[in-house]
Amino acid sequence: MSTTQTWPVFKTALASRATVAERTMSFRFERLVDWSYRAGQFVDVTLLDPPETDAEGNTRGFTISSAPRENVIQITTRLRDTAFKRVLQQIPLGTEVKIEGPFGDFRLHRAARPAVLLAGGIGITPFRSILVETVGAGSLPYRVVLFHANRTPGDAPFAEEFLALEHADRNLTYVPTMTALADSAEAWEGERGHIDAAMLSRHLGGLTVPIYYIAGPAAMVQATRKMLVASGVDEDDIRTEEFTGY
Repeated sequence: MSTTQTWPVFKTALASRATVAERTMSFRFERLVDWSYRAGQFVDVTLLDPPETDAEGNTRGFTISSAPRENVIQITTRLRDTAFKRVLQQIPLGTEVKIEGPFGDFRLHRAARPAVLLAGGIGITPFRSILVETVGAGSLPYRVVLFHANRTPGDAPFAEEFLALEHADRNLTYVPTMTALADSAEAWEGERGHIDAAMLSRHLGGLTVPIYYIAGPAAMVQATRKMLVASGVDEDDIRTEEFTGY
């Protein structure tokens, strides 16, 4: 006899929102006492009776950017000009939404091999959840190197948090890189350009030992996977999460 898997569905209230980078905002919702999730998972958020809607509808999937040890449900998103995101920015605090989930299995491995986390833009959200949770529990069990590509420093969410996590755990290395510095007046002394084999080699040495995790826009994920395979990385050592319509 077959069974249909179901996930928790509940209503919860918008508790706060804050700008965390240019065109990027975090939304925090109240967390039910008996609801749990793993770092790296995502949920579907549905607006209830919104004042406007469009062809994309009233439901969106978001990776949870908070860590399970944090007593909130936080999602973080780039702000596009859609009805959903306009409403989310404007509704009063305390307004209820419907949440379904959690879904997904994007989490760090257990084997004693280093991990390389490759994030493009808002693809940083699962890694924020994973690292805040793991470092907060004690320390990372092996070396972890986080590469995060953004256009400019102002576009990079959670940069100060990652610097603090790097300071707290010697197993973590944070490598932000900027791809469009000509569009920014901010000073920058770090890496420049898209994440490629040369950049990885500068920080990792050999590329074939770690297990890789890629999260970001679909084109970035696909191009990065192709680059890793061309560099000799086994496809079984690459885990991905594509962000669409963010």
